[in-house]
Amino acid sequence: MDMKKRVLLELRHRSPSEVPELVLDNCRSSDGKMEGITEEFSNLELLSLINVGLTSMAGIPKLDKLKKLELSDNRISGGLEVLAERLVNLTHLNLSGNKFKDISTLEPLKKLPQLKSLDLFNCEVTNLADYRDSIFKLLPQLTYLDGYDVNDCEASDSEGEGDGVDDEDEEEGESEDFEDEEEEDEEDVVAEDDDEDDDSGDEDGEVNGEVDSEEDEDEEDEEEDDEDSSPVKGEKRKRDPEDEDEDED
Repeated sequence: MDMKKRVLLELRHRSPSEVPELVLDNCRSSDGKMEGITEEFSNLELLSLINVGLTSMAGIPKLDKLKKLELSDNRISGGLEVLAERLVNLTHLNLSGNKFKDISTLEPLKKLPQLKSLDLFNCEVTNLADYRDSIFKLLPQLTYLDGYDVNDCEASDSEGEGDGVDDEDEEEGESEDFEDEEEEDEEDVVAEDDDEDDDSGDEDGEVNGEVDSEEDEDEEDEEEDDEDSSPVKGEKRKRDPEDEDEDED
């Protein structure tokens, strides 16, 4: 898919000014230039153009709010002056896997005062002697180069994306909320189990009560039968002497 069609697809019925992030990875640029992206994307903060076949940055518009630009795995070898002119608030720039060979081709980045993170993985320039020292000296505003600071301390994910302290606090708060929810769910389950036990106990009591009442009824029926049978036996006993008198006569 070419870049213009991909831009229209990513708009998703929004106007360009309503788009804060635009990811166009793996689409195809025309003649190695950016197209379809205009200054109408006035609120764009992240633009990702990974592996789109770029050879030049000439087509990039002025985007004052853009902070993060992903350009890895393209064929760019220079022309970074346009970034300093049109992306004045850029803080993160990924040029990994491009064709930069000399430190001098990166000098235009000195004019990006907000630039904190620069990635040049798999660029030939990384093979130069004193590469890291040279870049930190050229770009003193940098905090991280290829994911590590000047003291070779690795950048955390939160520091790479924004304010690490706030992100950690949010994550801790979310984890605590999640734990609270889990505890509440467990309490609800226990309460439900207790209710079920009570209900089953009541049912057992009802069943036992019915059985007891049936047994009582059976006993009453047996007593009635005994009462009915006893007079008959009594009559038979009374008639026995008469029978004897008749026999004597």
